Amino acid sequence: MTDAPLATLRQHLLQALHNPPGDETRRLFHGRGRCWPGLEQITVDWLSGIVLVMLFREPDAALRPLLLELLDTPEWQASGARGLLLQHRYVHGSESEWLAGEEQAQWTIREDGLRYLLDLGSKQNSGLFLDMRLGRQWVRQQAAGKRVLNLFAYTCGFSVAAIAGGATRVVNLDMARAALTRGRDNHRLNQHDLSQVEFLGHELFKSWGKVRKSGPYDLIIIDPPSFQKGSFALTQDYARILRRLPELLGERGTVLACVNDPDTGPDFLIAGMATEAPQLRFVERLENPPEFPDISPESGLKALVFEL
Repeated sequence: MTDAPLATLRQHLLQALHNPPGDETRRLFHGRGRCWPGLEQITVDWLSGIVLVMLFREPDAALRPLLLELLDTPEWQASGARGLLLQHRYVHGSESEWLAGEEQAQWTIREDGLRYLLDLGSKQNSGLFLDMRLGRQWVRQQAAGKRVLNLFAYTCGFSVAAIAGGATRVVNLDMARAALTRGRDNHRLNQHDLSQVEFLGHELFKSWGKVRKSGPYDLIIIDPPSFQKGSFALTQDYARILRRLPELLGERGTVLACVNDPDTGPDFLIAGMATEAPQLRFVERLENPPEFPDISPESGLKALVFEL
């Protein structure tokens, strides 16, 4: 990393800190979109006052002094920032270190007024994927009066958004039961009625009977990992989900199908749906948040809407 990329990063961060998101949560710098040469392996998030710098490759030795210098700038001091956390994602176990502020194992953030509990420093993923912000916003806008199925629910961000939007019931399925437990925490943080929310800690492909039992659904959300050892591979297993959709959906049902693999474009889902569930027509691709610029639209998050 040369002086020019570091100067670019400093300029971006000072500008972002000059007008911070306050209690809200936003990405401040998205180097992984490859719009700034030399900064492709750096992202910076504002987590309701905690600044999280994530490194996906060993950084230049000059990066740490740059970050420490930020602490003495008027922009940092006026921003209301509570801490600075550096996460080394290229290290096994995602080693993290606090450069400023009191160490926090957990931290409550806000996104669009909703609250989520994050793990800071102890896990690779903190608990909410910020590039899906507009997807959660869309679900909240669509959810009134609907029964929702949230596949690969993780910590139930879509579920929280759906209940906040007036969904009558949400069924969350994820094989990671600890993530679903955090999902319950997130609903409680927002004072939601948990009798409206179901949590199924099962592997999807062994649980179609349980999923069907709680249907039919007005809205189905599919947001899988690109690869999960022993349970899901994008190119092999997504089709197995798509072909099941017609039997799970109610009349005029809607599907939000997502892919976050940079090497897989939206045509993968459009063609897959046409083959496996031709009853569903493609409606639109949701916009990605502007704070996630990408040199190629095909590489960013793909969140596609289909209707029965």
